[in-house]
Amino acid sequence: MERTERLLDLVALLLDAQEPMPWGELRDAFPEDYGAGTADSAERKFERDKAELLELGIPISFVPADDERAAGYVIDKSAYYLPEVGLTPDELAVLYAAGSAALASGAFPGRQDLAHALRKVGFFSDEPLPAPKVRLELGGVADARELPARLEALWTAINARKSVDLEYYSPHSKALTTRRVDPWGLALRRGLWTLVGFCHLRAAPRTFHVHRIRALTVNAQKPRSADFEVPQDFRLDDYVATWPWEFRFHPPVDVVVELSGDLAPLVSRLFPGQASQGERAQVTVRATDLDGLLKYVLSLGAFARVLSPPQAVERLRAMARRVLEAHGGGAR
Repeated sequence: MERTERLLDLVALLLDAQEPMPWGELRDAFPEDYGAGTADSAERKFERDKAELLELGIPISFVPADDERAAGYVIDKSAYYLPEVGLTPDELAVLYAAGSAALASGAFPGRQDLAHALRKVGFFSDEPLPAPKVRLELGGVADARELPARLEALWTAINARKSVDLEYYSPHSKALTTRRVDPWGLALRRGLWTLVGFCHLRAAPRTFHVHRIRALTVNAQKPRSADFEVPQDFRLDDYVATWPWEFRFHPPVDVVVELSGDLAPLVSRLFPGQASQGERAQVTVRATDLDGLLKYVLSLGAFARVLSPPQAVERLRAMARRVLEAHGGGAR
C-alpha cells in the first residue's frame, strides 16, 4: 500500500474506533505493512507513520490500560475536529468577498489554501450567500509578475519554519547582498508585501520588501524538521508600521503637532485616534522614527506645525531649509 493511502486509512480507522486500538489489531488491519516482516521492523514502520501524522497536527497517542478499557492507540476527536464557527450569512458573505479579492489580486500567499477555504464557505452555507455590503479590490500590488512565486515560497517556509536564502537588492547601495533569513511573517501595506524575519547577516530581526528579492531558495535540508522557532512575543505590527513615524528605528519620543486652518477638521484622518478640536487642533504623536513624522508634517503644508520637543522643532526647521535650498530659494 502506498504511504499516503496507508496514512489516510490509519486516520480513518482510528477515528472510527470506539475504543483504543491495540497494536495487534493495527497489525491485522494492515497485514501488508505492519503485519509483514519482523515485529521490530513493523513497529518501526508504524512509529514513522505516527510521527508523520503528529507532524501534520493529527493528535494520535497511546493510552495505557485501565479498569474500563484495554491499552491502545487513539485519535483525540475533541482536538482533531474544529468546533462550529457559527457565522451569520452576512458575515460569511463579507468573508467570501474579502477572500475573493485577495485571490483576484494575483499575488497572495497561500492561494491554494485560501481557494480551498472559500469553496468550503460556499459549500457549507445552508443557502445562497447574500450580496456583500462591501466591495474589495486589492489591485496595484508591486511587481506582480514575479511576486506570486516568491510569496508562495515564503508562505511554505513560514509554515514549515524553514530558513530561506535571499539575494536582496538595496536601493541605497545599488548592490545585491546574500542573506539567510528565518521568515516569521508577511504583511501587505499600501500595495507592498513585506517579509519580517531574523537576518543571520545582521544577527537581528529585519524587514525586507518582497519585490526587492531577486532570488529565493528555501532550505531543503531536513524538510520535516523546523530550522527555527518564532519568538512568542512576535507581532507583525511591531515591524510593519501603518504610519511613517511608527517604524522602530529609535527610542520613542512624544511630539506635539498643531493643525490649523483647513487641516484642523481633518485631524482624525491625518492622525488616526485623534478627535476634532475646532479651529486649532493639537495632537501628541509617539514617534519611533522622528524623521518619518517630520517629513509627514512638512508634506501637510503651512497649516501644520511642530510645537515640541525643542529638538524636533529644530530638526523640522533644518529639513525645511534644505527643501528651500533644493528649490533655489536659498537667498530667501
